[in-house]
Amino acid sequence: MSGWAPGGVLTANVEITSASVRRGDVIQIGGQPCRVADLFQLPSGAKRLHFETGELLTMHARTRLVALRMLRKW
Repeated sequence: MSGWAPGGVLTANVEITSASVRRGDVIQIGGQPCRVADLFQLPSGAKRLHFETGELLTMHARTRLVALRMLRKW
């Protein structure tokens, strides 16, 4: 599903893994949307996500989440 976010930006819900997560992805955790500010590679394909609000989340290689991604205009 895709749609327009406030400000005219095109968005889409995408399934992400530790291999496909990007800075700027918005992941809903416990009903609270959290935007990925930084990523750190860990052993065995895992990544540690650092959110703008200061929280951390470790995504293991098999973790699958749904995120809201801002699509770029070309």
